[in-house]
Amino acid sequence: MLDKLGALRTRYDEIAEQMTDPEVISDMKRFVQLNKDYKELEPIVQAYEEYKNIVENIESSKEILKEETDEDFLAMAKEELSELTTRKDELEEEIRVLLIPKDPTDEKNAILEIRAGAGGDEASIFAGDLYRMYQKYCDTKGWKFETVDVTEGTVGGFKEIIINVSGKDVYGTLKYESGVHRVQRIPQTETQGRVHTSAATVAILPEAEEFDIELRKEDIKRDEYCSSGPGGQSVNTTYSAIRLTHIPTGIVVTCQDQKSKLKNLDKAMAVLRSRIYEREHQKYMDEISAQRKTMVSTGDRSAKIRTYNYPQGRVTDHRIGLTLYNLNNIVDGDIQEIIDKLQMAENAERLKEQENSL
Repeated sequence: MLDKLGALRTRYDEIAEQMTDPEVISDMKRFVQLNKDYKELEPIVQAYEEYKNIVENIESSKEILKEETDEDFLAMAKEELSELTTRKDELEEEIRVLLIPKDPTDEKNAILEIRAGAGGDEASIFAGDLYRMYQKYCDTKGWKFETVDVTEGTVGGFKEIIINVSGKDVYGTLKYESGVHRVQRIPQTETQGRVHTSAATVAILPEAEEFDIELRKEDIKRDEYCSSGPGGQSVNTTYSAIRLTHIPTGIVVTCQDQKSKLKNLDKAMAVLRSRIYEREHQKYMDEISAQRKTMVSTGDRSAKIRTYNYPQGRVTDHRIGLTLYNLNNIVDGDIQEIIDKLQMAENAERLKEQENSL
């Protein structure tokens, strides 16, 4: 392990040196990639320095135990050795997880799409509940949460809503939310008190940056039209809404959230890039899903991943068999425990893959 970590430390130092080279600084694409690699290696190098220090201290403690005769000093050395050994074992486990190759898209921002599924008006209301859940969760993370496009439900909620989420490690955190979310409760329109089952689909796309996807102007058909919905007089009278059609793939993106045509165009272009990028990324995700039983982070939108049962106050994540009885807190944005457990399950499977490949 020390040899592998030593090689990574050497690479870390090489990157630090390259990043001070004027030629590299002038090449923005190369500089951004090196900076990304540097930040990715930083926690591994820090863990390596601590691990190396602990190994040296363990050897020193063992030498003291061989040579020391003072009882008090021996007792202190034994206690220190025990603590160092425990920390060494903990660090080895942490380093094994850190050495798992990262999905290069984890650090990206994300496009969050929520669509009402089976269940009519109740499905739209549930889509609205999921929107608020993610909005509150993103607020706790300090992430920016911007609506791109929205189609409201007839009695509340949304038939469809698209949000751009930006911040630190957004996609790597939210990717576990992709799939079908199911709700079991008595709808507001139900007069006989019967529990109904409705669903909404959540899709998390990694936001593609400009140098990830090259879009040619001649491949994009652009339409401008009047926005609809709330927002004042200017929304319905100016041609500020944008519809983009990517001719080679047939992908269509609309944005009417902003009064400014240019702002709507920027947002629509970001979503279009991400939809095209996701097509290639999905091939990679499909390969993962064939290997991992938990199907975490595979982006399979047809898979039923979670059930929110209101009569019993429980939430069940079907991928890892996790059931929690704090539904009210969860729909209020407290989903970190679920995400943490999904990440742990994925890390366990990735560690297994890594060991099997050795």
